[in-house]
Amino acid sequence: MDPSPRFSPTQPLSDRERTAIRMIPFIVGCALFMQMLDSTVVATALPVMATSLHSTPVQMNVAITSYLLATAVFVPISGWAADRFGAKRVFMAAILLFTLSSIGCAMSHNLAQLVVARIVQGMAGAMMVPVGRVIMLRKVPKTELLKAMAFLSLPALLGPVIGPPLGGFLVTYASWHWIFLINIPVGILGIALILHYVQDDYPDSRPKLDWLGFLLSSICLAALVSGFEAIGHSSMPMVNLLLLVGTGLVCGLLYCWHAKHAEYPIIDLNLLRTPTFAISVLGGNLCRFAVGATPFLLAILLQVGFGLSPFSAGMITFTSAVGAMIMKFVATPIIQRFGFKRILMFDALIAGAFVALCSLFRPETPIWIMIAILVVGGFFRSLLFTAVNTLTYADISSEKMSRASSFAAMAQQLGISLGVGCAAVTLNLSMGWRGATHLDLIDIIWGFVVIGVLTALSFFSFRRLAPNAGDHLHQNKKLPRTS
Repeated sequence: MDPSPRFSPTQPLSDRERTAIRMIPFIVGCALFMQMLDSTVVATALPVMATSLHSTPVQMNVAITSYLLATAVFVPISGWAADRFGAKRVFMAAILLFTLSSIGCAMSHNLAQLVVARIVQGMAGAMMVPVGRVIMLRKVPKTELLKAMAFLSLPALLGPVIGPPLGGFLVTYASWHWIFLINIPVGILGIALILHYVQDDYPDSRPKLDWLGFLLSSICLAALVSGFEAIGHSSMPMVNLLLLVGTGLVCGLLYCWHAKHAEYPIIDLNLLRTPTFAISVLGGNLCRFAVGATPFLLAILLQVGFGLSPFSAGMITFTSAVGAMIMKFVATPIIQRFGFKRILMFDALIAGAFVALCSLFRPETPIWIMIAILVVGGFFRSLLFTAVNTLTYADISSEKMSRASSFAAMAQQLGISLGVGCAAVTLNLSMGWRGATHLDLIDIIWGFVVIGVLTALSFFSFRRLAPNAGDHLHQNKKLPRTS
């Protein structure tokens, strides 16, 4: 029995329930923005933080990797925690822990203290977003899901592009401590809104934790994410890198064997038997290569290639967020007009083309042209992720939402990390082909082309969707009025 059923569209809703339907995507969106922002904003502040904490920028990189590893390890367990303890309680506890660990990061006096606080922050972030999404998926009627996802897609796209300029601004005009302290008001607001708008859910069943599955999936995800990140930063010898990625792949294969025999597998591979879920997760991850790789490549192009300051480069990159915000107002009618399959197929090609268009940027290219391409590209990427994130859960039953959310979160994290890794490998291969030891403009050009092509290849995955896939999500049904 589902411990937290959806509002039924056939029953009258109270004013409070109507308000909750509108507010829950906002609450979850705040948590998602906090997590996405925190995972990117630190990189800009590392040199200043290194001086303050009596360390070096190279050593400070562990503050980023520790957060990513902690998130990777605990993402698989989020669905089980929601089913075991109740989604509302886990969500509130995760936001509270994330806020307190942010204070711990700001109060750190040395690198060791910062790393401990970042690990706790990563644990909380791993629980915060997937469990918050479970609450939204259970509470929001499916006829309202498209509008909710249009809002929820924004933070995932805004975080990576807002992070660098915001980090540069805070470090330049305030202090590095504020990149963590800004989480405090957001966390307090989130907890207050949860208490007011989210109903208690008391689970009827308490599934056992799949300890072996948790161990295998955590090692797999942590090894692959850290391996892809190491490729992006060239921070590991090739032998160690191959060993790390190999360990991740072996643990992944062992988990696939284990999941067939476990009573309650922590990552339910049977979800892949649902066509809309499987295609959205696998095809959508090719699209997410652009989310991880585009800010990475733009930062290198604008700073290394064009000689701009980090803050100036960040402000140009930020303009893609404008397109994403414009999309919020038009995504629902566009998808209702053309349907999920056509939108996903052709938007994948368009989004890939706009990533590849960035390869045409030159130092003499007018800034307004670069901004125009980034704004339009941000619009189409945001439309793409609104559609794919909604379709992911179109045919998932309410009692499987927690497992589907943790599965999708794990896959998304891999996709974004793999995008950075693919971009970095392309840069290294291009330099090797030229016999060079330093990056040149041509290397970055190839990076944009490869990521654009990989994004466009998701067309073939979305092509496998049924023509009427997701039609029941956008029938323009209105919630009935209360008597």
